[in-house]
Amino acid sequence: MTPPAFDLSRHIVKVCGIRDVPAAATASRAGADLLGFVVADSRRKVAPGLIREVREHLALVEKRPLLVGVTVNEPPQALADIVERGQVDVVQLSGDEVPELLDDICVPVIKTLHIARGMSFDDIRRKADAWLDHAKPVRAFLIDAKVDGHYGGTGIRADWTVAALMAERYPVILAGGLTLGNVAGGISTVRPNGVDVSSGVEIDGTKDHTLIETFVTRARQAFSALPG
Repeated sequence: MTPPAFDLSRHIVKVCGIRDVPAAATASRAGADLLGFVVADSRRKVAPGLIREVREHLALVEKRPLLVGVTVNEPPQALADIVERGQVDVVQLSGDEVPELLDDICVPVIKTLHIARGMSFDDIRRKADAWLDHAKPVRAFLIDAKVDGHYGGTGIRADWTVAALMAERYPVILAGGLTLGNVAGGISTVRPNGVDVSSGVEIDGTKDHTLIETFVTRARQAFSALPG
């Protein structure tokens, strides 16, 4: 079966930091649209081979999730290798990359924007516009909290006020500290195109299958409750 297209005309749910096939299968059954695999240095780091293994495991699943390789500051050749070895559907750039890197990526791209407290909306907008002005623009921005020394997965909540301003103008996936308890509030406040969860569905650093299922359900319910 082929995966669905990267379609932001409907709301999406991404489960990130997947480290094994069972967690990927649970997220797929729960209805997640994207599965994120961190191939950058992190406690959640996996080899691209796992992504290929998950793809093979889900090969017969109708409308399987898109598989996202989450990278940080990789050079072009390394990115090409990750795409080829992992057979990823989407690349997420989560570091300090520059838009020119898009020339060398052959799959859709999500760009993470780390929002620091007090950062002006104009500064953030200028960064976003540079990624959209490219001949091969990014497909969405993932809004996360800026935490020194980290590029994601910290469990720190992003600035929802700034995220809401971004979501009015850009395709936005809200990340940063989302949990079962606050995902509905994040969706109603920010009104993003999608949400991303990692630490919020973990217990002691390990993905919990019940939390994954419940998070996806609550996110779907919250999206359904949005006006229009």
